[in-house]
Amino acid sequence: MPIRLENVGIAVRDLEAAIAFFTDLGLTVLGRDTVSGEWTDTAVGLDGNHAKIAMLQTPDGDGRLELFEYIHPDAIETEPTRPNEIGMHRVAFSVDDIDDALEIAARHGCHPLRGVATYADVYKLTYVRGPSGIIVMLAEDLTKG
Repeated sequence: MPIRLENVGIAVRDLEAAIAFFTDLGLTVLGRDTVSGEWTDTAVGLDGNHAKIAMLQTPDGDGRLELFEYIHPDAIETEPTRPNEIGMHRVAFSVDDIDDALEIAARHGCHPLRGVATYADVYKLTYVRGPSGIIVMLAEDLTKG
């Protein structure tokens, strides 16, 4: 059976803030909608599901994020995940210039968890605490260029 990744879905506290963060990093908004009704209740497994959604795409066209902000039921606040917790871990992006990407992230109040590391002279990378506590990995390929 062929399989391919469709998108990564992330519930956010503030859809507009999350869209601004990811579009400033270079993603584009493919579409937006407000969804509710029996089909969403069935698909998501949550009665009364009502959410604002946005689908974003990476510039290469291969990666997609679906961001959603719940209208009903109320979103449940949780502690931001830590890198060693089981479950959804992070979303990762390749960037041309990690310093530029970090400047963009900082304008949104988002900063590295610790700093920028270099892996085997191949990648410079960092984990950033993004909007709604999302862990976002930024990686610059040092072998290109």
